[in-house]
Amino acid sequence: MIRLKTKPGCILCNICAVLIALFCLHNKVVGQEITKNSVPLIGAQVFIEPGQTPEEIDKWFRILKENGMPLCRIRMFESYMKKSDESWDFTLFDHAFRAADKYGIKILATFFPYTEKTDIGGFKFPRNEQHLNSVALFIKKTVRHFKSYESLYGWVLINEPGSGGIPDNSFAKKKYAEWLKKNPACEFTEKGYPVLKDLKDQQFLMDYNTWYLRWIANEIRKYDKDSHLHVNNHGIFSLAAEYDFPAWRTFLNSLGGSAHPSWHFGDFKRSQYALAMSANSEIVRSGAGNLPWIMTEIQGGNNTYSGMAPFCPTADEIMQWLWITVATEAKGGIFWSLNPRASGIEAGEWALLTFQDEASDRLVAAKKVAETLNKNAELFKNAKEIDSGINLMYIRESMWAEKAMATSSLQNYEGRENGAVMKSLLGYFEAFSEMGINTSITEFGEFDFGKKDYNGEVIILANQLAIPDLYASAFENFVANGGKLIVDGLTAFFDENLHNTMLTGFAFEALFGGNIAEFKVVDNLFDVQINKKIVPAHLWQGIIQAIEGEVIALKNEKPVAIRNQFGEGETVWIPSLLGLGSRISRDYTQLCNWLLDEIEGIGELPVRFSRPTKGMLMKSMWADNELITVIVNKSGETQYVKLEMKKQDRNPEILFCSDNDCVVTESFLIVRPETTLVINWN
Repeated sequence: MIRLKTKPGCILCNICAVLIALFCLHNKVVGQEITKNSVPLIGAQVFIEPGQTPEEIDKWFRILKENGMPLCRIRMFESYMKKSDESWDFTLFDHAFRAADKYGIKILATFFPYTEKTDIGGFKFPRNEQHLNSVALFIKKTVRHFKSYESLYGWVLINEPGSGGIPDNSFAKKKYAEWLKKNPACEFTEKGYPVLKDLKDQQFLMDYNTWYLRWIANEIRKYDKDSHLHVNNHGIFSLAAEYDFPAWRTFLNSLGGSAHPSWHFGDFKRSQYALAMSANSEIVRSGAGNLPWIMTEIQGGNNTYSGMAPFCPTADEIMQWLWITVATEAKGGIFWSLNPRASGIEAGEWALLTFQDEASDRLVAAKKVAETLNKNAELFKNAKEIDSGINLMYIRESMWAEKAMATSSLQNYEGRENGAVMKSLLGYFEAFSEMGINTSITEFGEFDFGKKDYNGEVIILANQLAIPDLYASAFENFVANGGKLIVDGLTAFFDENLHNTMLTGFAFEALFGGNIAEFKVVDNLFDVQINKKIVPAHLWQGIIQAIEGEVIALKNEKPVAIRNQFGEGETVWIPSLLGLGSRISRDYTQLCNWLLDEIEGIGELPVRFSRPTKGMLMKSMWADNELITVIVNKSGETQYVKLEMKKQDRNPEILFCSDNDCVVTESFLIVRPETTLVINWN
């Protein structure tokens, strides 16, 4: 509470004091909010566990304040609150909330109901009705006790929803049976084909996730009508199909994510971790829609025995990840974690602090970013990622189909393995990143297919192997109204019931301009020549039966790529895995050159690299009329970069250079290895 001393009887002074106090409180809260127009916040998880003293806990919150971290996350362990005699003791966490009050830190409190001692991530679904009721009681007790603290900002519904499969228990089976009554499986399609294998179980899993999260949100709202509600998905590249983000928007105030290289970036080499962070951020940004988003968990320190791969971020990587998320419109980033936990599988791991509570080089790096954001608060609070008009689209039915059908081959062909759908998309994402071009990653249900004009917009469907027939009309509307559709790989090979669409009636024939005569296995890598551009492809090549489309590539005098005019737009169809082929070859030069021809004149591209540059990444933002670029060099060598800018009379101002040795002119940069460079082009 703010107390101001005034002379007795001085009414004007008293009024002024009250106004000043209210103003200070208002600014204190607004400065720590997560909104679409707030300054991005940097914070860290304060890990609370028995054995810690009030003095230790107080020190950690003081460290947050000293390092420009006004937001933190605390995992609220039921096992550390509920006693064996059914009584509740909140003392340990009271110490944390009082320290947060003292230092002006806002808390996102994560519900962590009782679970096995070895469960470091928490369960994702209730086991039975009794278990569900116990979770409800935990929420009731926790919310009622802590909601009065000034430091409480909001609640994280569950730690990292997403499980990969339906739980094998009676409660889930009962819910599935109830769900099937409303969403019955069909024995035959409308065309008369038998449904021998469907995707109902995975559709249920998505809805089951949404049901449980909504149930938690409703339980919280019984006792707390105002606090911020948030959730952090994880494993986005493998679990994205479980997440119905548009449905989540109806009960959340912000969306988040976890992005730990050691847990979640297994499909990337270390030199690609910045790229992976960028792609992860794009998926969450699209999922958030009209809500703000933050990266709720970013790896802060070394993992020794936990995680999938031992790894410790460098100070440079910490700065790269923070700026990449900010450039993807994140309104915050929270590190896991500030202090290391003492017990369990993660003991002594993940922290920004040393064991002596001294700042690591990683914490120093995060503080530098926070200082730059605060120094340029007015610029960054309204900054929005530039929409290039280029959309990489994933279709959850494709990920479901792959999960149901894919098996590894003796030759270890990546196209046959689970993950090829997302890797194909990521191949295009990396290609555009090397050109310095913003690219969104969006799920079919998140895209606005209801507009009347799509001139300047591109959708790329990279090996999206299962597409429901009813989606065809949405894509037809997009192309007919001026959009450009680029299709590669086995896109639309299956419908939602895993029928081969070329045999059951190809719903995309008019849009694509033909059908498939057959697919052939060629080789791990082979070339496709499209209008004098030779692009590497992987494994399968589709032979096209052209109907309306113009043939743009031949193999043995048979069409393997066509261009089809449809209404005001066009479809380019290459039924070979170009994105995955380039990713496997580790050379995007030819794919970039071909894509530059295809996107010429499309979208808003105020700046890009003059040539594709391996290992370089650039993301661009508008802040009113200011152009901001975030550039990261992961190439391993100093890069001399020429920029192609639409407007030539901009004056560059370096807002941040991680190595303090960047060179910037009106259209030329010198960027050393591992450097992050942030420029405001006035």
